[in-house]
Formats: sequence, structure tokens, C-alpha cells
Amino acid sequence: MDHVEKSVFEKFYSIVQQHPELTGNFMEIAEFAVEMSDLRRFLDTVKPQRTNHDLIRIGGESDGGYLVPNDLEGIEVCFSPGVAHTATFESELAARGLQCFMADYSVDESPIENPLFHFEKKYLGAVNDAVYMTLDSWVERKAAGEGDLILQMDIEGGEYSVLHSVSESVLQRFRVIVIEFHDMYRLCDKPGFKLINGVFERLLKFFDVVHIHPNNNCIKVTYGGFLIPSLLEFTFIRKDRVLGRRPAITFPHELDRQNIPGADLPLPSCWYSN
Repeated sequence: MDHVEKSVFEKFYSIVQQHPELTGNFMEIAEFAVEMSDLRRFLDTVKPQRTNHDLIRIGGESDGGYLVPNDLEGIEVCFSPGVAHTATFESELAARGLQCFMADYSVDESPIENPLFHFEKKYLGAVNDAVYMTLDSWVERKAAGEGDLILQMDIEGGEYSVLHSVSESVLQRFRVIVIEFHDMYRLCDKPGFKLINGVFERLLKFFDVVHIHPNNNCIKVTYGGFLIPSLLEFTFIRKDRVLGRRPAITFPHELDRQNIPGADLPLPSCWYSN
């Protein structure tokens, strides 16, 4: 069952958000559950790796701070769509001398002033029009050339269309990528799995996962023994920067912090162990 009406998903996930423990039951009734073997295979492919670059924290001690590999030297430009009211990540990069190009249609300006900040009132998307722009067009206008870049993206679910539409040549310009992925419980249904898996297949062609951090301000879905947080922050490094890999097996990382005050949400073991 590859096609399900949008209204079915909306009703289904409204129930899941209130009662995530019932996910498996509803999946079986709806007959659009993803195969457990496919979900297991996906989780195996995204297991974080320890590399020759230790992780450092950029952007403060709460939401807006992320772990990145300590391989920023030589990167001169950051692209950061989805700034809203927080720019701690960009501020710390600017302190290192990076130009920061920021975009968000939901606000009128950067949350703080900085001579290295360059703001556009646009959403990032799969088309270029009065409201949206593509990652390709943005990079080509602001950072033409061959130098390495860093991407930090939190655009409330829009990341999937952006990553499906970006060209491989522009994607490979980024040495480091940090993305908050939304609605990850859609891995449990066939259309959602196809969408998310397709995006990760594109990314994993050129990048290694080096860290995953659940946003503790999210719902959790249990499905077939797998625990799927709906919001996951992924950090990637381009494969050509990696000299050696071994599985990362200690979570949370000592530099991880809660996104909001309250109970922490450690990364479930199914994301990093067998």
C-alpha cells in the first residue's frame, strides 16, 4: 500500500501524538506499516561513527547548540536556514571569522546584529519564487566557487524537499552538515519511510553520521521494539575528511545538552547498538 490519503495520515498521527504506545496496533490495522527488516536496515546505515575529529559543541548550552566535528578550519561560510529567534550557533561561528548567510520567511530580520550576518526573508525549499529559494540558488549567489561550507538547518520538516532537490555538486560543497530532522516517526509507515530513507541515501553517499541527539521536546513512538523520537539532530561530516571510523557507542555524549528544561531524552540504543 504505497499511497494513503493525506487525511488518513493526519488523523493517524494526531492519535499517535496523544497515545504513541498504540503505534504498532494502528499500523497493523491501517496496513501501511513498514517492514521491520527495512527499518532495522535503515537504523544500521545511520549508526554514528567516531572519527579522527573529536566533537565540539557550538552554539551554547541549550536549544540552538549542536555537536560538530572539530574540523572547521578553512571553512569560511555557514548557511543557516530557519533562524527564527535564535542565532547562538551562528554567533559562535562568526566569532571564528565565518560569514553566516541566514534565511527565514517567518521573521523580518536576524535575531541579533553582526557584521558577518547576512539575512534573507525567504524559506528554503524546492523552488525559487517570492517566498522560497533553493539551496542551489542560494549557494550559487552567495558562495560561488569550490571552497568548503557548513550547513545548519532546522526548517520544521522542510528539510526533506530541500535535500531531495539539492544537486550533488552543491551538497558536496558542505564539509559539515547539521540538521534537525522532523517527523521521524514517519519511518514506521511506507510512504514516510520511502521519503526519509531516500534523503538519507543521498546524504550517506557523501557523508558519515558522527552524532545523533534527540530533541527532548518531542514525542516518542514505539514500534516493533524500536523507539523513534520524532525530532532528531544529526551531524554529518563529508567522507573525504575521515581517516578512520569506529562505532560511537556512548550516548548521550558528554557535551550533549537538553533542548528545553525537563527530563532528558537519551538516544535509544536501537540507533547505535545491535
